[in-house]
Amino acid sequence: MSQQNKKTVFVGVSGGVDSSVSAALLKDQGYDVVVVFIRTWTPDWIDCTWREERRDAMRVCAHLEIPFLDCDAEDAYKKGVADYMIAEYRAGRVPNPDVMCNREVKFGAFWEFARARGADYIATGHYARIGQSPEASHQLLIGVDSSKDQSYFLWMLTQEDLSHTLFPI
Repeated sequence: MSQQNKKTVFVGVSGGVDSSVSAALLKDQGYDVVVVFIRTWTPDWIDCTWREERRDAMRVCAHLEIPFLDCDAEDAYKKGVADYMIAEYRAGRVPNPDVMCNREVKFGAFWEFARARGADYIATGHYARIGQSPEASHQLLIGVDSSKDQSYFLWMLTQEDLSHTLFPI
């Protein structure tokens, strides 16, 4: 990728292996990579480890020499995931908080955060692929390794979401 065509991608990381590998792969592919730790809401009565996860993500960035930012998505998570989950349980249904987290936080609040700071794309550590089809510009596909596939957690993504998303692993 030439310097004049270099695209900026913000990678949502948790400090885990999958998102860290995504950041490294994209950097190796020539993208201008910025790593973003997405902080979500946790009830006061749960002992949360987000500070340790953030430190892990910062260590990865230091090792890869990639800029690091924080995205506060607590409000989006509380309203779009936790409140949804509670309402679904109250209605006697079994919710899928991972699907809602992807829609509301990772491909909602995080994309808005990234776009406002000049990102061309966002990326995550999900095991999924994006292909092309005659019926739609972008098609969500299962991951290369079907035993790790996570496309079923991404079924609510729109064509618009997929147009600015990369799944490097």
